[in-house]
Amino acid sequence: MKYFIYVMSFLFVFSLNAQKNKNGTIYDEHPGIDLIASFHEAYASGDVEKASSILHDDVKWYDGNTENKDAEGGTKNNVLNNIKWFRDYFDYVSFNDTEGAYPDMLETKRSGNWVQSWFHVYGVHKITGVELDHPVLRMYRVNDDNTKILAIIEYSNKLNFSRIGDAGTDRKNGTIYISHEHINTVRKAMYAFLNGDAEKAYSFFDENSRFHDINEENVMSFEEIKARDNKIFANWTMTALDESGYPDYLEYDWRDSNAVQSWWNMRMTRNSDGKEVVLKVLFIDWFGEEGKIIRRFLYWNGSLLK
Repeated sequence: MKYFIYVMSFLFVFSLNAQKNKNGTIYDEHPGIDLIASFHEAYASGDVEKASSILHDDVKWYDGNTENKDAEGGTKNNVLNNIKWFRDYFDYVSFNDTEGAYPDMLETKRSGNWVQSWFHVYGVHKITGVELDHPVLRMYRVNDDNTKILAIIEYSNKLNFSRIGDAGTDRKNGTIYISHEHINTVRKAMYAFLNGDAEKAYSFFDENSRFHDINEENVMSFEEIKARDNKIFANWTMTALDESGYPDYLEYDWRDSNAVQSWWNMRMTRNSDGKEVVLKVLFIDWFGEEGKIIRRFLYWNGSLLK
């Protein structure tokens, strides 16, 4: 039995070793990596002539995210036109390595030499002001003497490019109301706070609502905001509450969302010594289908209540 176990163990280890097959070498410093760095410099600066000298005449450019099984890839002219597009329509263009990442050169036996490059595309569209700032993975196939790019496969998120297209024309996105049931809800909640009726005030909020306070590091839950408010009102009393300007209710078409924006002057008196301060506050309240506030954003200077 011992001999049988020994033989089987040997065969198992041998089978694991037999599955390994070295297919090349990975480098973090290599002339091919230097070639891609030069190409990125040309891309960012809009140096079409330099980029053209690095690209092989028969280079192919593939979108790694495409679902088109018949895609034949872009040509050298397509790549150069993309460089011209960045040059003519974007400011502050850069193609820098993503922080914490670095390119690798893979010298493979089966598929040639490839540079894996993780970088961020950055730029600000000159016409719309839309900012590009997104990560990209490109696989560059280079020739044996590391002087030409033979193929490019790109994996990236094209969402901001869609935003540029959307921003190119005037588009309406819903309706603004100066009076609305949701505005009334915000008013009723705020004046309930003024009159010390916290139970009624909180009844206008969903029990799963979330609160984003500029003075707090983390998003707060319904129970956490109530605990935080109790600490404030244990030391301060709200003596008056005035609308600043008027609230707006924004009913958006995009994503079928909505919000009430309201500006307030909250007059507070410190219980210990009678000190008075005026808090200027902006609330942005998002409403759910049941007509209750499901998310509140609070913008105010919390240092005034120290």
